[in-house]
Amino acid sequence: MDNQRNLIIAVVLSAVLLFGWDFAMRTYYPEAEETPANMASREDAPSLRADGVIDVPAADGATETIPAIDVGTALASADRIVIDAPEIHGSINPIGARIDDIDLKTHRQTVEEDSANIRLFSPAGTDMQHFAQFGWVGEGVSLPGATTSWQVIDGERLTQETPVTLGWDNGAGLRFALRYEIDEHYMLTVTQSVANAGDGTVALRPYAFVNRTSATASASTWNVHSGPIAASGEGVNFDWDYDEVSEEGPVELGGGTDWIGFTDIYWLSALIAEEGQPASGTFRSAGGENYRADLIYDPVNVGAGETITRSTRLFAGAKESAVLDMYQAQGVEKFGLAIDWGWFRWIAWPMWQVLIFLFNLVGNFGLAIIGLTFIIRLFLFPIAQKQFTSMAQMRAVQPKMKALQERYKDDKPELQQQMAKLYKEEKVNPLAGCLPIFIQIPIFFALYKVLLLAIEMRHEPFYGWLRDLSAPDPATVLNLFGLLPFDPPGFLAIGVLAVMLGFTMWLQFKLNPAAMDPMQQQIFMIMPWVLMFVMAPFAAGLLLYWISNNVLTLAQQKYLYSKNPQLKAQMEKDREEKSRAAEREKAEKAENAGKSEG
Repeated sequence: MDNQRNLIIAVVLSAVLLFGWDFAMRTYYPEAEETPANMASREDAPSLRADGVIDVPAADGATETIPAIDVGTALASADRIVIDAPEIHGSINPIGARIDDIDLKTHRQTVEEDSANIRLFSPAGTDMQHFAQFGWVGEGVSLPGATTSWQVIDGERLTQETPVTLGWDNGAGLRFALRYEIDEHYMLTVTQSVANAGDGTVALRPYAFVNRTSATASASTWNVHSGPIAASGEGVNFDWDYDEVSEEGPVELGGGTDWIGFTDIYWLSALIAEEGQPASGTFRSAGGENYRADLIYDPVNVGAGETITRSTRLFAGAKESAVLDMYQAQGVEKFGLAIDWGWFRWIAWPMWQVLIFLFNLVGNFGLAIIGLTFIIRLFLFPIAQKQFTSMAQMRAVQPKMKALQERYKDDKPELQQQMAKLYKEEKVNPLAGCLPIFIQIPIFFALYKVLLLAIEMRHEPFYGWLRDLSAPDPATVLNLFGLLPFDPPGFLAIGVLAVMLGFTMWLQFKLNPAAMDPMQQQIFMIMPWVLMFVMAPFAAGLLLYWISNNVLTLAQQKYLYSKNPQLKAQMEKDREEKSRAAEREKAEKAENAGKSEG
């Protein structure tokens, strides 16, 4: 009866874990919509408030919304300046001198070879609005704004070898220029200059901002930030999300801002202040679902006959670890930390470096994950040896433990004291067997972060049906491995890898010594199949790691059992005793049932 009750409890707890996990993930961390609609705000010339925040009002002094326009229509102008770099293709809009058209050449939307490139920047008014603008603010002077028509002064196409310069004359003695340069990756440098051909001194503040819609942003979760991001001498700021910026108004970061912008899981748009020039950063709502990241420099006085310049860099691209680290080495403070490694950075970043090394060695991230798993198991092997030694010691003192439990079964405090005394006398540590489990928790979570954040893993195949190790296993049992045209719910999408995970874990538990408590035995027998459901929606690369870890653990257990024959003999003896006890119990029940019928 007790065993049946324990089994029922174990099944109920497993069901709570299974369905509770799926409910929590869907409720608190929903997936972002693929093609959300957006209402974009119309912007006119900027102005500077007394508090130093750039204002971009609509014609009537309030933010106005207009229906979203098609990206193709917005890009139809023949006057656009083409951007053609090794990893970026796009254009600059001469109206407002905005960088509002960027495609990433080396990143596709899906795993299909004919898939379109990732579009990062899109013009204002489209449902994917995301652009950068550079300008000046000041009082009592005519300044270029969002509707200003700039003229090409130098260059025709922006390439790595050929910069482009745009110019505008305000007709009152001030000549403004924007010089655009681009490197081999994702960094543009925009040099703002103003020449004063008048008689008096003019006070101006150079600025730049990134404007984007949150409708196309990645979902921000408890362990991965998506939204406003900035860096200063105090570190990288992940504190704000879009809703908080809307609710609390402009978020002023103050002076000393090194860079500021918006991040998704894989993509980043950030403005980097000129080195040695004080700049302030601000996040603010631009109306509706649109947000701004402002970078504004301290005021400068442009005297008669003088020219003042400020150079601001714009990163608009993929958060490739090596590229970010390269820019950091070139002087962009803490740029490598734009990847939100979190608390486990101390283990996630080295693990990622090893994974990259193995990938360069074998040319396949799946094989690299298996190789990393092998290295981790080698690292943990001495601990596993201690675990098995501890298990052997615990088995050796079991008869004494049973005697103590029988003698002090009615006196729990005394039993605990006697057990502690026994452990001390026999030099046994009952917690030693748990050490490998505790050590693997941060390793597992760090690998989870790596697979989630590293864009280098995105769309990387293994073999066969596994075309993207950063996505869940697509071959699920319920849709006959893709033959039926429907996608099962997350917790029922049991793929081949999930089944292999459950099976290898079940084998691992079978090879372990049987637990003394019947409740523990039942939980250990059920847990592999519960975890099969829980882990099914995770990235295929993570399941590949776990399966590889289970297989290596099985091999390790076989080896260590051969080195500890007394433990294996004791385990087989325990199983035989439990089997005989179960047969006796079954026979007694049958005998009792026969007597009751008689």
